[in-house]
Amino acid sequence: MERKTITQANRIIIKFGTNILTNEEGEVSLPRVYSFIEDVSNLKKSGKEVILVTSGAVGLGKKKLGIESTDATAMKQACAAIGQSKLMSIYESAFEQYDLIVAQILLTEDDFSQRKKYLSLRTTLNKLLELNVIPIINQNDTVSTIELDELYCDMQVCFSDNDKLSALVASELDADLLVILSDIDGLFDSNPKTNSNAKIIPVVEQVTQEILDYGESASAGGRGGMKTKLEAARLVTRSGGTVLVANGKTPSIINQIFSGKEIGTIFLPNDEMLSGKKRWIGYATNILGKLIVNYGAKKAILEKDSSLLPIGVVGVINEFKKGEVVSIVDENEKEIARGIVNYKSQDCKKIAGAHSDDIGKLLGYKNYDAIITRDNITILE
Repeated sequence: MERKTITQANRIIIKFGTNILTNEEGEVSLPRVYSFIEDVSNLKKSGKEVILVTSGAVGLGKKKLGIESTDATAMKQACAAIGQSKLMSIYESAFEQYDLIVAQILLTEDDFSQRKKYLSLRTTLNKLLELNVIPIINQNDTVSTIELDELYCDMQVCFSDNDKLSALVASELDADLLVILSDIDGLFDSNPKTNSNAKIIPVVEQVTQEILDYGESASAGGRGGMKTKLEAARLVTRSGGTVLVANGKTPSIINQIFSGKEIGTIFLPNDEMLSGKKRWIGYATNILGKLIVNYGAKKAILEKDSSLLPIGVVGVINEFKKGEVVSIVDENEKEIARGIVNYKSQDCKKIAGAHSDDIGKLLGYKNYDAIITRDNITILE
């Protein structure tokens, strides 16, 4: 029954990992890529909307230059610039054989974190789908400077790999299905590389902390691993979508998936779907500032869906402006929620621990009783 949600999906995001686009020598596996493209063209002919999120640019650039490592950020950015044109030329020439038009979209963290850009991107992607075009999306490693600037050393960026990027796109577009294709068969109950008795988990009804704990670190060829795929699944399922993680090296994998075969691990959508604004607050913004709250405030936010009042704040970390999204953490610094602040960081420090009635006296003005109102809080647990 769960697989029926896949075959009935209309708006579909498919993410291709680096390890399935390239062979053992680091070169593009053209037979596999062309097989993917043929399968995608079949989906388009059946009337479905398809968006591709593709890795591979950095790897192709490395191969072109004949280098093994891109530890230096500038080298990684150079490889991305070289590899991206080759990657798109392969997609464009192959899709032309099926009379399909593609559009290249390169994104950075700011395209999601700045809400005006976020909404503009959604409009553009919807227009491309309306025009029957296949958007091909990749992280813009060539110009992304988050990791270059010391200002951002403590920042939680909204995405740093294409697993999370594909989830953000799926959430933003209200996609029915996100398919993540990598070199793994799905989610296992233990590491299959070290435990021969590990069993695949065919269906996940909810991405709980127990499920997240199954995550592993990144593989050698790409930047994502099972951990990033599980985080992506949590975001999409909270947005009302379905996620499937499967092995892209399986022959005709896309056709098998959409014929309803029991393959990979399917993550089912949550009953309670976050609003578009709540999704943006919780997952699509870069987070620099933090508010540390006491047990009472934590309990009120998690159990009563309450606003965050000054009296519940015991600490303010980093600088932020009014209207920015900050992380709400407990006294053990575990993140429990995120929200849009009504006061800048300097003012939050002045009123932390105070009663709301005293805000005017402490600041000389008062706009809100709460540091963050409940409509602007997204709970992460």
